[in-house]
Amino acid sequence: MPAINYWAVVAAAIAGFVIGGLWYSPLLFGKAWQREVGLSDAELARGNMARIFGLSLVLSLLAAWMFAIFLGPRPPMAFGLGAGFAAGLFWVATSFGTNYLFARRSLKLFLIDGGYHTLQFSAIGLILGLWH
Repeated sequence: MPAINYWAVVAAAIAGFVIGGLWYSPLLFGKAWQREVGLSDAELARGNMARIFGLSLVLSLLAAWMFAIFLGPRPPMAFGLGAGFAAGLFWVATSFGTNYLFARRSLKLFLIDGGYHTLQFSAIGLILGLWH
């Protein structure tokens, strides 16, 4: 297994988590996302937010850790950013797209979710490429 900079992994995971918090907030796409998935304010309020945010952070850590393994030790910044963008857009977003086609989800929801993951992995790759 390649050498991993765990501080960079933690920073990248936190960056992805923070981007998600902003992306899905009312400041950006939160209300549009809420409409597209059909969740009312009351349904959102009933969620166990500590569990949701805690597990989301764990998943972000796992994604950043595995991406660090994928990139290998000391990736150049441009490679990290490019690989992150490509992974977000062409692996994650296209996988969502396939699911959304069969589930009859909207293009708007696809753009919101696919856009987030493209930005998330771009940030993860950038941080892993910058911090070696």
